[in-house]
Amino acid sequence: MSEFFLVNGGKKLKGEIEISSAKNALLPIISASLMTSGDVLLKNCPRLTDLENLLEIIRELGGIAEFRGSDIFINAKDVSPKLVSKELTQKIRASIFILGPLLARFKEASIYMPGGCNIGTRGIDLHIVGLKKLGVSIKQEGETIKCKRSGLQGTKIYLSLPSVGATENLMMAAALANGTTTIINAAREPEIIDLANFIKSLGGKVLGAGTGTIYIHGVKELGTAEYRPISDRIITGTYLAACAIAGGEITLKNINSEYLSAMIKVLLQTNCEVLTYSDLSRESRVNLIAHDRDAGYFHEKHYKNYIKIRSPRNLRPISFIETKPYPGFPTDVQPQFGAMLAFAKGASVIKETLFENRFAYADELIKFGANLSYKGQEMIINGKKMLNPAKVAAKDLRGGAALTIAALGIDGESIIEDVHHIDRGYYKIENDLKALGAEIKRVRA
Repeated sequence: MSEFFLVNGGKKLKGEIEISSAKNALLPIISASLMTSGDVLLKNCPRLTDLENLLEIIRELGGIAEFRGSDIFINAKDVSPKLVSKELTQKIRASIFILGPLLARFKEASIYMPGGCNIGTRGIDLHIVGLKKLGVSIKQEGETIKCKRSGLQGTKIYLSLPSVGATENLMMAAALANGTTTIINAAREPEIIDLANFIKSLGGKVLGAGTGTIYIHGVKELGTAEYRPISDRIITGTYLAACAIAGGEITLKNINSEYLSAMIKVLLQTNCEVLTYSDLSRESRVNLIAHDRDAGYFHEKHYKNYIKIRSPRNLRPISFIETKPYPGFPTDVQPQFGAMLAFAKGASVIKETLFENRFAYADELIKFGANLSYKGQEMIINGKKMLNPAKVAAKDLRGGAALTIAALGIDGESIIEDVHHIDRGYYKIENDLKALGAEIKRVRA
């Protein structure tokens, strides 16, 4: 049975919602739970299909892995490093994350080549090179990667690119290795810091996360943990762009605005007003809290971890946006901001430097009447204030989210098909958007 979104756009957004823990933080953290035989409880987790699939992989390996309300409980005591089914592995690219933890704990591990969104070539060569440096013997037989080791020995690993996935996988593999592992040119994303903090909560030793050099001092075993991962900065960026498109004023809670600096910079240039608690003078903070409390949609206990955006729906274009590794502009919100700039009168240019198929949403955006063209790494958008309702289809996760929020700014009824892509990274996105005043519903056909 297929599902689609029916969006009646043209409604300004207003209200507040709380952002859940980040998918991109949870995927490696869930995988890292394989390194211990103790209980792990992860808090404030959305029921995303990618997370459900990763938990199913742990169950197929022999572990306990399940949602308990909004938490995830994992016990990997009885896990064995057997080959997980090809069908399950290829549902989710993050299946590659089980290699590091399994090799840390066991002498072998095998996996089918992982799947995921078709947004471009995302080779796992950096994972493989790093694991070999730690002492792992690896060979590929058809679609299967087979790994064996006698012992993992700490070493220096230089990454030719600051790959987030490779950094995370190698951090996990090194957590139980002999001696110290140094990862040079490591990724600096907030999710790297979060994984390091989770490993430390289990009793591991990680230093330097968030910088270009990470040190992992191997320990003999890891213990139990109750942990709350960071909030999802990509979902936050999506909803900020949604408000910019639709107009209005929204507040997003449970976020760290320091992780959003690249997005905030762009939003301010588009004529939106963006406020975080740290932006305000003491007097303004007091007045803002009082104003929002009187309005009935803000709770004082959350005021230090929030971001507010006000949009006049009179957006300015951006001369140039280029996606880069953190702290640069994130590729995972490029489609959402591309959709936003389709409503900004004038010419904007986006350069995508990370994934060659990230512009797959553009052809669907054109069906809304967007005036844009793209070739190679660059897209030129000649924005205009009004687009037209249409039927479009999600091609991947972030592109699907971009089309959904674009429909919010269009007067009339639009349809977004193939929303299963969106469900990989947003838990019932329609409910969040409805809570902010959007008119959207999921339809099963």
